[in-house]
Amino acid sequence: MRFLLTDEQREFARTLDGMLGAFGTPAVVRAWAAGEHKPGRDLWARLAETGVFALAVSEAHQGLGPLPLELAIAYTELGRHAVPGPLVETAAVAAFLDRLGETGAADAWLPRIASGDAIVGLCADGAPFALDADAADAVFVVRGDTVCRTEAHGPVQPSLDPARRLSRPLGGTVLARGPAVTAAAAYATDTARLLTAAQALGLGRALLDETVGYVKRRTQFAVPIGSFQAVQHRLADTLLALEFAQPLVHAAALALARDTAGAGPEVAAAKVAAGEACHTAARTALQLHGALGYTDEPDLSLRIRKARPLRDAWGTPSECRARVLAG
Repeated sequence: MRFLLTDEQREFARTLDGMLGAFGTPAVVRAWAAGEHKPGRDLWARLAETGVFALAVSEAHQGLGPLPLELAIAYTELGRHAVPGPLVETAAVAAFLDRLGETGAADAWLPRIASGDAIVGLCADGAPFALDADAADAVFVVRGDTVCRTEAHGPVQPSLDPARRLSRPLGGTVLARGPAVTAAAAYATDTARLLTAAQALGLGRALLDETVGYVKRRTQFAVPIGSFQAVQHRLADTLLALEFAQPLVHAAALALARDTAGAGPEVAAAKVAAGEACHTAARTALQLHGALGYTDEPDLSLRIRKARPLRDAWGTPSECRARVLAG
């Protein structure tokens, strides 16, 4: 498949990149990790103004979509800047409610998601913890063929990435039961995997760019360490992994947009490729930055600590490979 983004899609990505760069996202990430959600909600509102969340919501509910490819483009930029919050989960809830056919819940929540007024979480696919339930207006919990909505949660658990605040949802009100819940949850899981893959792709590219800049500045034996062949090979391997992952992410978005039954394996393949490429980029950044990569003070640490959680979120590599083989 030969696939190129349109001028409008590339401009959309550049606009998000510029806006997030000017917003001071690292400070937002550190505040979010400390449980201070106001800066994150302010950024969420800015993202909503650009139409990011409306891309996940149908026009019937005041959205612009669903447009999986444009969502993947947007979430690549969100990953590049390590934006915190249940971004993937909110879009996945939009996909879930749109497919569920429960008009009351859809009418109540989808316009709020599109406008950025609602931050929501999703706990499905057997996950015991919800992401950022302490910041969400509600968490939708899928257990088998039943979906509940809850605002209660347990204490926040430690996480490898402090900005991914995990807690166990408690109680809840049953919204629906039956096969429609199972089908909607499967589609929401595919959406979550696609957007997590897009985040991982953006994060990996940011880690690679930062590492390339560093090896050009850092000298050893009076020459930049980037001139060493071993360093160049490591960077080249990282670049190749990211370059191979990008068309898989875009192809998976197109498959999801076509609404075909075979989208699941394509999405899982994209998730494996992007997650592993991002993890490789993080390991490369850690090794080539040396001791600097192990400290929390540089903004680099905010990205390095996200790589493995993104690789494993919404399907570990082994789970996604099994999905590909089953397909």
